[in-house]
Amino acid sequence: MMTHEIQLTAQIAGVPGPEHFTVARTEIAGEVVVRTDYLGLAATYLELMRPDCHLPIPAWQPGLRVGVMAIGTVLSSADPGLREGDLVQSMSGWSTHSAGPAAAYVKLDRDAYPDPSYHLGQGPTAYHGVADVAKAGEGDVVFVSGAAGGVGSLAGQIARNLGAKKVIGSAGSQAKADYLVAELGFDAAFDYHHDPAAALRELAPEGITVFFDTVGGALYDAALEAAAPGARFALCGSLSTQLGAAPDRFPEPDHDAARAKGVELLPFSCHHTPDQVAAWHRHFRTALDQGRFVYPRTVVETGIDGVPGAFLAMLRGEYRGNVSVRLP
Repeated sequence: MMTHEIQLTAQIAGVPGPEHFTVARTEIAGEVVVRTDYLGLAATYLELMRPDCHLPIPAWQPGLRVGVMAIGTVLSSADPGLREGDLVQSMSGWSTHSAGPAAAYVKLDRDAYPDPSYHLGQGPTAYHGVADVAKAGEGDVVFVSGAAGGVGSLAGQIARNLGAKKVIGSAGSQAKADYLVAELGFDAAFDYHHDPAAALRELAPEGITVFFDTVGGALYDAALEAAAPGARFALCGSLSTQLGAAPDRFPEPDHDAARAKGVELLPFSCHHTPDQVAAWHRHFRTALDQGRFVYPRTVVETGIDGVPGAFLAMLRGEYRGNVSVRLP
C-alpha cells in the first residue's frame, strides 16, 4: 500500500520555512494498516529537526518521515486485538497512512472525549510538570509563561484544579491574555511585550511560589525577580531562544540568583511514559466531567501537503492551545 508522508529536505539550522519539507510517496506494509485521521503538532518537533538537537533522542534526518503523534482508523489487521474500524493512536508521524506491528498501536475509546483530537493534547507534559515536578497545590501563587500555548494553557488550569490560590499567565498579545482570564479561568494575565517584571509586581505582590516556564529569557528573569523565597521553578522549555538561529537555544538559568532567593530550579522533560499518560487522562476526564476544565484546541483541516504550513503557523503563534491537523 502507498502512503503520502512529510519528509525533511534538510535539517533546520536557523528559522524554519516551507523549503525544509516535502511530500513523498512511499510504500508501507505491516501487520496492521491504519488510515490517519488526526496529526499532532508540537513546538518540540522543531528541536528534533535541528542538526544539533538538544533532546535526549536522535534528531530527524533528511529524507525520512517527520512528526510523532497520530490518531487513525484501522483499515486491516492480522492481530485479533485490533479490528477494522478501531480508533488507534501511534507515533507514526505525518503521513496519510501507516503500517506496522500491532504493538505500535494503542486502541482508544471513541467515547472517552468529545473528539479524537483530545487524545493528542500535551496534557502529560503539563500535568507531570505541575503536579509531579513543581508539586503545585493549596495556597500556591502560580505563574505560567506561554500560557496560551498547548502546554501552558493546560498547566494553568491544572494548577487551579490542584488548589492554587492564584494563577497568572503571560501571552503574546492582550487578546490572548484576555482569553486566558475570560475562557480558561486564569485569575490574571498579561501581554509579555510590556514589562513582565512590572506586571508580576502588580499581579503577585506577595511573590510567586510556582513558576511553570515554557519560554525562558526575559520571562524567566521576571519570574525570578518576583519569586517568593523557596519558590519552585518547573522549567519546561525556552521558546524565546529556541526558534531562532542562536547556537545556544537553551541558555542556562541564573543559578546564583536563584540560590540567593532559595528558588528551586527543576528542569524536566516528559517522556510520556504509560504512568504519566494515565495520570493525565484520569485528571483530564474527571475535570471535564465536573466542568472544571476547558480544553483549548485548534483543529486545522487540510491535506497532508498543508501540514508543514500548519506547523509553521503554530510556531508563529497564530493558533491557541493544543494544535492538531484533521486530514480529509
